[in-house]
Amino acid sequence: MSRIQPTLAALQAAGRKALIPYVTAGFPYADITPELMHGMVAGGADVIELGVPFSDPSADGPVIQKAGDKALAMGIGLVQVLEMVRLFRQGDSKTPVVLMGYANPIEAYDLKRGKDSFVRDASAAGVDGILVVDYPPEECVAFAATLRAHQMDLIFLLAPTSTATRMAQVAQVASGYVYYVSLKGVTGSGALDLGAVEAMLPRIREHVSIPVGVGFGIRDAATALAISRVADAVVIGTRIIQLIEGQPREKVAAVVRDFLREIRTALDLSTGTPGSA
Repeated sequence: MSRIQPTLAALQAAGRKALIPYVTAGFPYADITPELMHGMVAGGADVIELGVPFSDPSADGPVIQKAGDKALAMGIGLVQVLEMVRLFRQGDSKTPVVLMGYANPIEAYDLKRGKDSFVRDASAAGVDGILVVDYPPEECVAFAATLRAHQMDLIFLLAPTSTATRMAQVAQVASGYVYYVSLKGVTGSGALDLGAVEAMLPRIREHVSIPVGVGFGIRDAATALAISRVADAVVIGTRIIQLIEGQPREKVAAVVRDFLREIRTALDLSTGTPGSA
């Protein structure tokens, strides 16, 4: 079992909602990610999603694409991302870490190092979950089993266009949590439609028994609070990237810590459970 299930179960038992921030690995400075991850935890993050830079992303909006391009230009790839997780684990053995990215870097990693090398090395580095945007669930049964054998979860996206059949397919292989994309389109696009999210989550829960996180379009404490009333977890990415772009290196972690602390405080006040951040 990864760190994800017990972390989310403890939050649910306490009546709290999970805060899951996302950041692109290696942005805005190549060596800042472990420090930034600690800042996220200090701000109240329960799980961290770490984006693996990729040259041809299909789900990332312009803000995250730009961050990924900058990280790639600084030489950040999957090898460096796993090292970032190892460094983070030197100071934090508890906070779950999920890698979010695309199939190509994983398959290239295994092609160079041997079958299942990525799973083995990610587990050794301290990764808890993998979200591969372009892996369909019907083709992931073996991959999911290999991850579980290495105490990692396979996490999937669901969208407003997901059918009941697709939800059932995801439920067969997903573990940890599922990530509901609240908007049609890419990250950072459009305005959050709370009514549509409220209508969709019961449909998802007819098929999926694990926690449901919601992301895309959450930008501040108000939108996070609104989503937390119907979701198990709130995922925030694009806004964090915008906040840290152009910041002096010494301010990056503090900026994210303070931003997340506002979100965490709002989430906990809404449930009457004081946070630990």
